[in-house]
Amino acid sequence: MTEIAAPLADIRFALAAQGGLDAVLALPGCEELSGDLIDAILEQAARFATEVLAPLNQPGDLQGSRLVDGVVVTPDGFRGAYADFAAGGWVGL
Repeated sequence: MTEIAAPLADIRFALAAQGGLDAVLALPGCEELSGDLIDAILEQAARFATEVLAPLNQPGDLQGSRLVDGVVVTPDGFRGAYADFAAGGWVGL
């Protein structure tokens, strides 16, 4: 499988230029947020997407989700990936 790298430089630019990141960082309650922390979050998100989510694309396309007796059954690996996503704190972020 061809690995696709997240465009972190483009994401950082969009956050700064279009997202008003400096104004967000200046808001009350955001004192602990910094450019370094944002970079670390983006890098970990890219790692998770590359190592955990991307490998599920092909199996997900091949298997698809199914409705079995009123319950959605997801492709192999999806349940574990979501558990990892939640355990990593991404749901709350």
